[in-house]
Formats: sequence, C-alpha cells, structure tokens
Amino acid sequence: MRKGKKTYIKAAFLVFLIIGTVFVIKQQRDMPYQHNEGFIFGTVYHATYQYDKDLNEEIVAELNKVDATFSMFNKQSTVSAFNRGKRIEADRMFMEVLTLSQTINKETGGAFDITVAPLVNAWGFGFKHQQMPTPQQVDSLRKLIGMHYININNVGKKTIVSTNHKNLMLDFSAIAKGYGSDMVAKVMRRHDIKNYMIEIGGEIVTSGLSEKRLPWKIGVTKPSDDSLNTNQELQTVLNVTDKAMATSGNYRNFYYKKGKKFAHTIDPRTGYPVQHSLLSSTVLANSCAEADGYATAFMVLGVERAKAVLAQHPELMAYFIYADKDGKMNVWYSSSLKKKVEK
Repeated sequence: MRKGKKTYIKAAFLVFLIIGTVFVIKQQRDMPYQHNEGFIFGTVYHATYQYDKDLNEEIVAELNKVDATFSMFNKQSTVSAFNRGKRIEADRMFMEVLTLSQTINKETGGAFDITVAPLVNAWGFGFKHQQMPTPQQVDSLRKLIGMHYININNVGKKTIVSTNHKNLMLDFSAIAKGYGSDMVAKVMRRHDIKNYMIEIGGEIVTSGLSEKRLPWKIGVTKPSDDSLNTNQELQTVLNVTDKAMATSGNYRNFYYKKGKKFAHTIDPRTGYPVQHSLLSSTVLANSCAEADGYATAFMVLGVERAKAVLAQHPELMAYFIYADKDGKMNVWYSSSLKKKVEK
C-alpha cells in the first residue's frame, strides 16, 4: 500500500511537471515581441525583443550614457573634454572601450587607431573637394596620430586619462556603435530576456530566436556605386544567433586607380588611402564592440593580412567582399561561417 502511494505521488508530480512545462512554453510563445526604434549616435537604432513590457525608456537611458561618454558631437561628453586638452576621470564604460581599442590596435599592428581622425578628416575633405592633402600635409598630420600618446594613471580609486601630446584627438566612432549595441543587450539580460535583436547603424547583437521561431537572419549589403543609396541589394544573408555582427565598408565611396576600384579607407600607419581591393568587411564576434573594431581594422589590412589576424583569433568569423584582379566582385569567408551563410 505504501509502495503504491509513492508511485501515485511520483506519477502525479510527473504530470504536474509536464503540465507546468507546457504552460511555461505556451506562455513564452504567446509573449509578444516589442519593437523600439529611435535616433542615437547620428544614426537609427532598432530593438526587437520578446517581453511583456516596453523597455524603450530603459534602452534610451543606456544609450544616452554611451553618448555622454563617447560622442564627439556632445560638447559635454567625456571624449569631448579630452579632445579639448583636459585630463579626464575615466569611468568603467570609457575604460572598457579604451582598453579594447588598445588590444585591437596591438593585434592588428596599428591598423585600428582611435587617434586617426585628423587624417580621415583631411582626406575626406580632399575626396569631396578634389583637393588632396600634399605629402607635407600628410607628414604633418601623422605627427598628431598615435595611441601610445594616451596616458593612463591610477590616482587613488580614480583612473585619469590624459596626454602630453598637443592636439591628440580621440574618436571612438569606429567602435562606439558596437559598444552601444552591447549595452542594450545587457539591458535585455538584466530582464532575463532570451530572444532579442539589437541594431545600431548596422552593428548587431542577437540572442535566441526571431518572431518566426527561427535564427535571426541578417543581410550583408552588396557594395554599389549608387551614390543615392537607392540600391539595397544583398550580397548574402547570414543566420546569426547568440552572436554579435558588424560590417565596415565604404559601399558608395570609391576611388579608382589604374582602372581598379578602391574604398576610401585611410591607413593610420601610412597616412594614405589603402591600396587593396577589400570593399566590405563583416565580422562576427562575442561582443559587438569587438566585431566593430576588427571589421574596421580589416578594411585597412585587406583580405590577406586580415586572414593572418583571423588565424590568430579563432573566436572571430569574417565575411569579405572584394574586387578580384579583373575588377569583378568576389567573396571570401571563414570556414567556421560556412553553416551560417544562407545564400
């Protein structure tokens, strides 16, 4: 009798567990997906996530913290204060991105450099107005460039960032959008949200499944000469989940040399536009800031040198679009990315 009672209790518990599990799964399936969008960092953000509440207010608050730290257009930001020559007290956010920037700079042999803005500005003006900087101007501007000029000192519990190098300028635009996506993803994790996709200006973090109960599908735009940005033809679609993805590429910003097409990417090591044919660099990584930084660096390095860096970093995956020796568009991607390429 006692044995029969135990069997009954076990069976009842099992039934209760099954019913409870079915209820939780149904509740999760029935929970709506929220859709938020807005304007930040000079671009648009989108957040899609499965939750029973709208978190846009919390998302905006997090993005404003990133903006208050890294925006060069916000005169009150931390980076603006540094660029005015002030010694700054760096918070956790500033140091996380600065430290990652230093790491990517080292791992890519200087191809990623957050002090390169003066050169980028000079060449950008030159391409636009057909007044290219002279070799003397380039040499002069190169003297303003160098991450080794950044000083970091711990004073008590404070971290002070400064420079003794006159006119040194920090520009985090090649990594801040990715970091912003990471910060919004943290908001999702704080609420134990499993399914979401965050995108800021093309820098993306995904988790779980989309509303279609499928892995998130992210398109990679085909480089085009379309200056009006009306052609949005996709080169490929990647199945991406539980990963971050960033794409760097001057899709509609080329120059020609000896009949070949090159992107307007400035090499901080030489001070001149790159002389290779990589047109688009997409990187998948565990964090979007990391993907963002390496995608930018690979645009400087070109396909072969980028492959060498990837060989040292198996945690990274890349998809490159480049012009071959005949000027025709071609692709290369990491073998570990093969199962994620849809077309």
